[in-house]
Amino acid sequence: MAASSDSAFALDQSIPEAFQAIYRGISEVFPHQSDSNDPDLNLLARLKEGQRPLRIKLGIDPTGAEIHLGHSIPVRKLRAFQDAGHTAVLIIGDFTARIGDPTGKSEVRRQLTEADVKANAQTYLDQVRPILDFDTPGRLEIRYNSEWLSGLDLSQILELLGTMTVGQMLAKEGFSERYQQGTPVFLHEFLYPLMQGYDSVAVEADVELGGTDQKFNIAVGRDLQRHFGLKPQFGLLLPLLLGTDGVQKMSKSLGNYVGLMEDPLSMYSKLEKTPDSVIGDYFKLLTSLELSQLPENPRDRQKLLALNVTQQFHGKDSAQQAQQAAMSLVQGTGKPAEGVPEFSLSDVNFPAKAFYLVGATGLCASSSDARRQIQGGAVKLEGEKISDPNQMYETPTPLINQVLQVGKKKFVRLVP
Repeated sequence: MAASSDSAFALDQSIPEAFQAIYRGISEVFPHQSDSNDPDLNLLARLKEGQRPLRIKLGIDPTGAEIHLGHSIPVRKLRAFQDAGHTAVLIIGDFTARIGDPTGKSEVRRQLTEADVKANAQTYLDQVRPILDFDTPGRLEIRYNSEWLSGLDLSQILELLGTMTVGQMLAKEGFSERYQQGTPVFLHEFLYPLMQGYDSVAVEADVELGGTDQKFNIAVGRDLQRHFGLKPQFGLLLPLLLGTDGVQKMSKSLGNYVGLMEDPLSMYSKLEKTPDSVIGDYFKLLTSLELSQLPENPRDRQKLLALNVTQQFHGKDSAQQAQQAAMSLVQGTGKPAEGVPEFSLSDVNFPAKAFYLVGATGLCASSSDARRQIQGGAVKLEGEKISDPNQMYETPTPLINQVLQVGKKKFVRLVP
């Protein structure tokens, strides 16, 4: 459906207003019998029951240092449950991250060290802090699954393994494809869904949030809760966000992502170019704006989206400065007066060639990409085109306080 159509932003009007934020943009709830008032079969009935705050689980494996807007979608949903009076249980998968979720992977994931996971976990918490309510008592539990998983003995692990068959495991996304293609599937990978499922047992989750690719793992959690005598959780699935290219799933490796740690200008500039084909989903999944009242003009919609999302992570003033800086670029003033991120030249070993310098700033994906950008005439220093990728800079001194530009909207100010 075209993003310019009002129906692209429509919400299910059968959901009472009090629960609209919870149901906004979701792909699936399971189990779901819409005509039932049984709180075990209908999440809405459970919410209306209101006997106690529900425990809403979201697990995050800190397998990298930076997360992007696609990762923020279930975190935003967790906040919607918090605002409705429920308890968010954010599980940092410091134990499961050392295996890595094999979902959708064509090969085994690299196992991380304990130090890697610890460092990544702290950056994850810093990045989700603007989204979640960390302050209201009773609204947030932060748990680390090493708390219960590291203490499992062999008999307990065998009990977990005994709840599933090899055939069931091979039905999981990625496993069957790898098995049929002759790509190794290692036994420790079979443990991942069981451990994620056991997390639901340990925290007694009522609802687990995840992307549509997590249905198998969430269903395992339901089975394990039932096995251990608990009431099975509901699964609430959310769409996987397409990237800024509007084609493939948002991914750092594909370069079509917007990172939560990006500076305001970079974040705004990327979002200001959101394709019409996905802007409806971006509004629905990344903002709380009233979807029926969005601007009619596609360009105004892009600006509103960019401003709103940037404001969420950087505050109103920084977002407005980023908007003004981006406007100055469009108007052809050469470079923004404010809001240019800084890059320290102390991170570069001098003497340095131009392509290495540009690559080191992060404006390009790599040094080889920087070389191609220079050869293509896309790189400027203080408005002057750099034409030779091998141009040598003997010392950082002449570069200090100059603005390096790649393309139309990527800038850094070079500082000592």
